[in-house]
Amino acid sequence: MLGAIKTQPKAVLAFVALLAVSACGDTIGKQGLIGAGAGVAGSAVLGGNLLAGAAVGAAGNVAYCQTFPDRCN
Repeated sequence: MLGAIKTQPKAVLAFVALLAVSACGDTIGKQGLIGAGAGVAGSAVLGGNLLAGAAVGAAGNVAYCQTFPDRCN
């Protein structure tokens, strides 16, 4: 794992961002906040727009958690 962090830091950070999205939160506000954080992290890793990443991450996580509440922990 340490070798992967040294050679592929963007891939490792992207993986961590995906793990963050899998944590839904108890309320819609928490779901949006967790998704926004994951979206910002993903955008930062990929060199994209941070605000757009936050918006997409928040919307995606809320939509997922509301559609599949049994899959969220």
